[in-house]
Amino acid sequence: MGADARHLTGAAVEAAAARHLASRGLVLLDANVRYVDGELDLVMRDGDTLVFVEVRYRASDDFGGAAASVTPAKQRRLVRAATRYLASHPSLAALPCRFDVVGAEGDADAPTLTWLRAAFDAG
Repeated sequence: MGADARHLTGAAVEAAAARHLASRGLVLLDANVRYVDGELDLVMRDGDTLVFVEVRYRASDDFGGAAASVTPAKQRRLVRAATRYLASHPSLAALPCRFDVVGAEGDADAPTLTWLRAAFDAG
């Protein structure tokens, strides 16, 4: 799969994840926020909690599936990106924060989604 196809697949899966979470009451604030040392797929609000969502897609659940691919190194990059996001959005910095993972598997146009709330801690 080429880079363009991967980008389109990623965009479709992230959009499906955003819709899934919105249907459960979360509000989308930002998507695909890029920093030099990390990227935030989705930034959402769940009531008074700011939620940084990592969306991981795998065509199959071989090797542990999508959620298992959020390694400790990836978690550190997400925490750094979240810290940068909070620094650039001071009105949100006082909110409690959470890191969720949405694992997406199967057909990218209609993926099976698994939402892991509070998948890991910043500390």
